[in-house]
Amino acid sequence: MPDLLIELFSEEIPARMQARAGEDLKKRITDGLVEAGLTYASAAALTTPRRLTLAIEGLLAESPTIREERKGPKVGAPDKAIEGFLRGAGLTRDQLEERDRPKGAVYFATIEKAGRPAAEIIAEVLEATIRNFPWPKSMRWGAGSMRWVRPLHSILCILTDEAGVQVVPLEVEGITSGDTTEGHRFMAPNRFSVTSFEDYAAKLKRAFVVLSPEERAEHIWNDAQNMAFAAGLEVVDDKGLLAEVAGLVEWPVVLMGQIDEEFLELPPEVLQTSMKEHQKFFSVKNPKTGRIERFITVANRETADNGATILAGNQKVLSARLADAKFFWENDLRVAKSDIAQWTRALENVTFQNKLGTQAERIDRIAALARELAPVIGADADQAEKAARLAKADLNSEMVYEFPELQGLMGRYYIEAAGEDAAVAAVAQEHYSPLGPSDDVPTAPLSVAVALADKLDTLTGFWAIDEKPTGSKDPFALRRSALGVIRLIVNNNLRLRLDRFFDSQLVRAESAINDALPETNVRDLLEEIAEHGVFGASYQTVKEKLEGLPATAFLELEKKVPDASDDLLSFFHDRLKVFLRDEGIRHDVIDACIAMEGNDDLNLLVKRARALNAVIATEDGENLVQGFKRANNILSQAEEKDGVEYSYGADVKFAETDSEKALFAVLDAAEAKIDPALKAEDFPAAMAAMAELRKPVDAFFEDVQVNTENDILRRNRLNLLSQIRKVCSSVADLTRIEG
Repeated sequence: MPDLLIELFSEEIPARMQARAGEDLKKRITDGLVEAGLTYASAAALTTPRRLTLAIEGLLAESPTIREERKGPKVGAPDKAIEGFLRGAGLTRDQLEERDRPKGAVYFATIEKAGRPAAEIIAEVLEATIRNFPWPKSMRWGAGSMRWVRPLHSILCILTDEAGVQVVPLEVEGITSGDTTEGHRFMAPNRFSVTSFEDYAAKLKRAFVVLSPEERAEHIWNDAQNMAFAAGLEVVDDKGLLAEVAGLVEWPVVLMGQIDEEFLELPPEVLQTSMKEHQKFFSVKNPKTGRIERFITVANRETADNGATILAGNQKVLSARLADAKFFWENDLRVAKSDIAQWTRALENVTFQNKLGTQAERIDRIAALARELAPVIGADADQAEKAARLAKADLNSEMVYEFPELQGLMGRYYIEAAGEDAAVAAVAQEHYSPLGPSDDVPTAPLSVAVALADKLDTLTGFWAIDEKPTGSKDPFALRRSALGVIRLIVNNNLRLRLDRFFDSQLVRAESAINDALPETNVRDLLEEIAEHGVFGASYQTVKEKLEGLPATAFLELEKKVPDASDDLLSFFHDRLKVFLRDEGIRHDVIDACIAMEGNDDLNLLVKRARALNAVIATEDGENLVQGFKRANNILSQAEEKDGVEYSYGADVKFAETDSEKALFAVLDAAEAKIDPALKAEDFPAAMAAMAELRKPVDAFFEDVQVNTENDILRRNRLNLLSQIRKVCSSVADLTRIEG
């Protein structure tokens, strides 16, 4: 079986596109070969800045001959039917075979497709792959019509077996395939021929090309660590930058340079970000002080002066970049120390969203909500409001304008420089978190309060203007915000009734949208919501406090806000299912808990769902659910038939069997355990008490006929089933459990 080697050699491929391009080449070629009948043993794709390489081992030398049998029309069928069948099969009438069948003789055709040489198939598949390659961005060059990420120079395509090497003949836009490639652009630019993948890789290494991106990355990281260690320093870990730099060089040469003394006092994050974004340098820090003191750069060639000229040029450019960063830093510090609030005031001229007003107006809403949330979370209300008003001040700083990824972090530095408490300053950095499922969740009460207020304001604002996620589209990352709220609540074990805060913030959002709502009326309405806990007061109860606000305006709010609030809570419940999926908690289990009172308390909901999931995973729990459903079905059918509700009056004196008497006793005992457990929110204990009903319920259904002809016994047993339903339903709505 021959081995196949393909190399597509071009100008430099952007580092961010290389890994995906290698996988695309592998998938398209192997899929095409298998579809044509050529199977293989293994395939591997490798990339460098100038080449995409695919090595396939154990390829069939030719596709197999295929014999296909087709059933045709009956013998004696109209000529047109027979001729149509012959055209489809590509045969003549004399090639048909007649076979007897129970319903009469039928024509059969045997079609044989001869196998084809591997080289012929490879040429077709490779040409189609090159012409239709899915680059994110591509270009044309010269007079040709073909597109590639950068000008394509050569195609290497060879089959190797015991007999030797065969070049797969192929031509694409004037580029003819061959068995040659080039080495390093500067250190070994001459072309050379290869006979196999092993020969190809070895000759490339001698021509100063490391073919494997993983090998280049490992070489860079090991050399960087060794250089830093020799100087008593550490390289700051950055896997993303390492992968990118490994895609910029074919022959990595690691060099360590100095940072001018005047820049060493810049915050380490500023140095690291500036060097990474502009120069693709690794930061080297002093482990004792945490200060960034040197940098690592990776050259693409060896030089006679061991990289001295390269380092000198890099240090010159770096100094210019860091001079800018130092200028921004010093200017920002002067503003922060004199009047940091001027940055916040300047946000009055920055639009957050055309319907929801400016960033300054949004900050007002966040500050108000943070103040309301603070007592529930255990934070000081005044401090929470102050932290919320300062948290986004750095958005107007020069440093964040230059490096947006430093927002929040720079705010922390500037707020501390302004003389504020460290806990208030920390909010600027922490209130954006968590940004993703692996991001750390803030735990400081002030940071939690403002982080929740920020995310809840975003969600309620976009719900108020009906800009909700649809399908796969979520341009404002509202799903991520909701998951952030869930993680903040659950990880910090917060007891928060979201419905009340949804209502408050929806009213604030409506006031931003609707200029017809005077500020005094809005304040009065918010006080009413806070007092009632939900947006449930009627216009008549608050009309004196809301004097001047038209009845129609209030009634519009009374209608719109609860609907939006309920819809937003449903959205949170959907996100909660995603959040709990990794724990193996089923959607129907969560639905059973959502149906219970207090479902806007997400922490309570999660605890209930975890306890229920643990119980129904046991044999007792699973069988109890089936017993409950059986009881509920019998009871529901009887209530519908009789037109009455069997919800009270079960009396043990009418019990006939031992199992019936035992069930009365067990239900009373379970209720005595479940009620206090639920009040104490000890859901595992409540669920365990419910699971103890399994055997008595099973025994009852085995021994007793509920719908007996004796009306007194029937009513008593139906009321007993009602007690089963009541006890079990106090824990969760088991009707929603599937299966």
